[in-house]
Amino acid sequence: MATNVLDATAPTGAGRRTPWKTPAGEPAYARPALLVLTVLAALLYTWGIGHSQYHTFYADAARSMTQSWKAFFYGSFDPGNSITLDKTPGFLWPQALSARLLGFHPWTLTLPQALEGVASLLVLHRLVHRWAGAHAALAAGAAFLVTPAAAGLFRTSVEDPAFTLCLLLAAEATQRAARAGRLGPLLQAGFWVGAAFQAKMLEAWAVLPALALVHLVSAPVALRRRLAHLGLAALVTVAVSASWMLAVTLVPAKERPYVDGTTDNSAFSMVVGYNFLNRFASLGVSAAATGSVSATQGSGHRAGAGRGTGGPGAAVPDATGHSGARHGAGATGAAGVAHRGAGDRGAAGPEGAAPRGGGGFGGARDGWAKMFGPGLAVQTGWFYPFAAVAAGCGVLWCRGRPRTDAARAGYLLWGTWLATYFLVFSAGSVGPHTYYMGVIAVPLAALTGAGAVRLWRAHRAGGRRAWALPGAVAATTAWSAYLAGRFPAFLPWLAPAVAVLGSAATVLLVLTRPGRPRAGGRLALGGLAASLAALLAAPTAWAVQVFDPAYGTAGMGSVGPTAPQQGTARTGVPGAQAARGRTPASAGPGAWGGIASDGGMTAAQRRLLDYTRAHRGSARYVFATTDWNAASPYILAAGAEVLPLGGFSGRVPFPTPARFRRLVADGRVRYVLAGGSAGFGPAAAGTANAAAGKTAATRIADWVASSCAEVPAAAYGGTAAAPGQRLYRCDVGQ
Repeated sequence: MATNVLDATAPTGAGRRTPWKTPAGEPAYARPALLVLTVLAALLYTWGIGHSQYHTFYADAARSMTQSWKAFFYGSFDPGNSITLDKTPGFLWPQALSARLLGFHPWTLTLPQALEGVASLLVLHRLVHRWAGAHAALAAGAAFLVTPAAAGLFRTSVEDPAFTLCLLLAAEATQRAARAGRLGPLLQAGFWVGAAFQAKMLEAWAVLPALALVHLVSAPVALRRRLAHLGLAALVTVAVSASWMLAVTLVPAKERPYVDGTTDNSAFSMVVGYNFLNRFASLGVSAAATGSVSATQGSGHRAGAGRGTGGPGAAVPDATGHSGARHGAGATGAAGVAHRGAGDRGAAGPEGAAPRGGGGFGGARDGWAKMFGPGLAVQTGWFYPFAAVAAGCGVLWCRGRPRTDAARAGYLLWGTWLATYFLVFSAGSVGPHTYYMGVIAVPLAALTGAGAVRLWRAHRAGGRRAWALPGAVAATTAWSAYLAGRFPAFLPWLAPAVAVLGSAATVLLVLTRPGRPRAGGRLALGGLAASLAALLAAPTAWAVQVFDPAYGTAGMGSVGPTAPQQGTARTGVPGAQAARGRTPASAGPGAWGGIASDGGMTAAQRRLLDYTRAHRGSARYVFATTDWNAASPYILAAGAEVLPLGGFSGRVPFPTPARFRRLVADGRVRYVLAGGSAGFGPAAAGTANAAAGKTAATRIADWVASSCAEVPAAAYGGTAAAPGQRLYRCDVGQ
């Protein structure tokens, strides 16, 4: 099988051809096959897009960002620009622009992710094509397409679609720079890493060792020049990465929203402490000096310890630095764990919570073995053995070649990328966030595609290397059969089928080694076809579940079942309705911790909003709420200027009690909606921090209850907006 490695000296315009026509010197089916992969990717990522639901915490911010350019730049959670997201807003900029152009709907927020997914597939194809040829590029595209984590990722309104695309563009620019020894493309790579930083913060920098190693090892220029190029690219990376944080820092605090996730209103604290150091609390890393609320409120305990300085039920940070309230069962507990990661250390609500058994060999989602646990491995790890063999053989078999060898540079790029992110996710907390795995799916697909071609060529050449392909196929299909076998209620025939296919492929490959009587011919091609079928069958069975209404795609980016211990024939996980990203009909908008919502308000919520709007007078805010979850339906459905207290975690000291009383005294806040069973906010924060004292939000709630007048429900329709909620009126000058 020809590899058709592109010549680095080929004319620049050689590849600019009609999209559906295959370039000269390549198999006639190469370009049509790429178009088929592109169409299939678009189908996977957009299927059912008209029935999308909001990922509410992010969708609230996207709605606010469509209402003012100030909110757009800062990533304000609320239309009043009082507080930001607890993340950099870059990943939401495409979503907000889409909503501005096409109207605010769930599908307009999902559409940019689907487009980013198709673009990611095409950039991956280009990278592998330039490195290992047309056949390897097509195989890599197919492997990426059927990886369940990728299929779910690009259907989810989260950070990682834009992040993954930017890293691929950075790798593509680095590849061009390394081949020609040019500075310009390397500076472009620095820009794309900085753009990825705006989507996922410091996680973007984990790709830098791979990019730097490729240029340092293989660029055809002197060492001093290579080092100078890397230094300049590093400056570009840092400048673009820090641009938003610097801009926020230079604006006076009174003229911008408060930065969520912090006690000091600092964008650097949010990025470095809240969203980075807190990820590694299980390793004993402390963010106490950074101004991160998770660090200062006593939630950074070791994974699995079951206790922290906050006492029983303390909130714990997940891999994003978010802290999910681990409090009692019931509706509040369910909501508290369902959103972004409260279940990663086993917080158990009745439904919607991530099951504890989805992680490592021991069953936990934390620990160094988590990436091999079925909960994550079935979403991204089907090609682990094959990719490992491909990377190892690729590097070893390139020994003795010139330093600038492009083949070795490719294995260094993808192997280092995979190893670095694998180590980062193994060390940090991941929880149920399977959409994180998109950045792992990329190098796995690239190594699988290039490895299939390289190992096949070695197999046909004979010698000891001919054993690598049957060994890789046997190991990978055994691993796939093991993973599929962990889900006996889901497609029970899959594991035996993969085992049979893998065994047949291995036998055929062994029988057709050069020097054997049956070497070559159709039997050898049959072994190759059986190998590809055995490798792709199991992940494809998971990926195509996006077409099955019984599964759909979860708000956390998973496709198909993820909890083998508790699987059932049709749902795969307990509380599948919530876990798949659907809000149960009985739950109000914004329920279940905000994983998904249809964006509507109940009749009672609509009546309350109409009442407060009619009676707000000159107040800046329609009303204040004691947590973001209570504010969510009003922001999402009506774009109402609601003031949420306490940020995402409920523990951010914004506003302070004194500041809130001034807002009331100045007439900027007249009504307060307090109480209810939201999963985050002062109730959860107060429980989590009983030993450390009440939060600013709980003190404000206490003051409102004692100093403001409760508005009878009859005044705004006769029914409370939600169980346990009360509306208070605080008079001017109070």
